[in-house]
Amino acid sequence: MTFEQMLERVRYEGAYPTRARAEEAVRAVLAAFGRRLTGDERVELAARLPHEAALCFTAEIPDNEPVTGWGFVKDLASRTGGTAATTRWDTGTVLRIVAQLAGDDLLDRILDQLPPGYALLFGRAELTQTPTASPSLVGAGAPTGTTTL
Repeated sequence: MTFEQMLERVRYEGAYPTRARAEEAVRAVLAAFGRRLTGDERVELAARLPHEAALCFTAEIPDNEPVTGWGFVKDLASRTGGTAATTRWDTGTVLRIVAQLAGDDLLDRILDQLPPGYALLFGRAELTQTPTASPSLVGAGAPTGTTTL
């Protein structure tokens, strides 16, 4: 996929009125996401992105401070001056395209590296484990660890 094709897909899927608005979202989200990802996954993802997108993604030095998916959206909104709702839309639109370019195996490894909340930004359900009930509650009919959405 070329950068132009990526922009057109983001524009179409995000229902942006102009190509320039789609490009603004792509550049902002990729730069912010580049601050969150490290290691081999960062290198592999950059290699799968169109060249210009990879430059945006790798332009910033990764920040080792873990930030949840919602924290990522709030941080990006404060940096761009957008609202949390529009930034969430931009993030989801761009990262869904990134997920397609990454492929399932790489995306699984990326999500394993990140704190909770990012799977939803990539268009995936995020399953979490509830804590196991204490032994004293198990006999009282309490669940012993269930999966929730």
